[in-house]
Amino acid sequence: MEQMSTATKPRRERPKAVRLSEAAAARIREIMADADGKYRGVRVGVTNGGCAGMSYTMDYAEETRPLDEVVEDKGVKIFIEPKAILFLLGTEMDFVREKLGARFVFNNPNQTAACGCGESVSISPAKDDTP
Repeated sequence: MEQMSTATKPRRERPKAVRLSEAAAARIREIMADADGKYRGVRVGVTNGGCAGMSYTMDYAEETRPLDEVVEDKGVKIFIEPKAILFLLGTEMDFVREKLGARFVFNNPNQTAACGCGESVSISPAKDDTP
């Protein structure tokens, strides 16, 4: 009698919903170092509003909320609000320093438009591209 092999394929790592640039990771590590351990990471989400329809949100994360997507990248924890996951899939979060200031920037492949002031965006939910 022949025995069947029950070897399973190793599970492929699930892609991260959000990636960090080196500059963004470094800035968040700086912010966390100044927080004296009070926060676990940064919470990222989207909210309805603005002239283009939606705005990105960022805040300190003190705990993991139910249904949060937790992404660890370059030594930083990002907590993604559940309603934002489909809007942020594939996004790279960057930190840029400009002549008159510095800010976090979301390079989002799901973003379809932005308002002139840069405060709000139009985002379509990511589409499932599996066959």
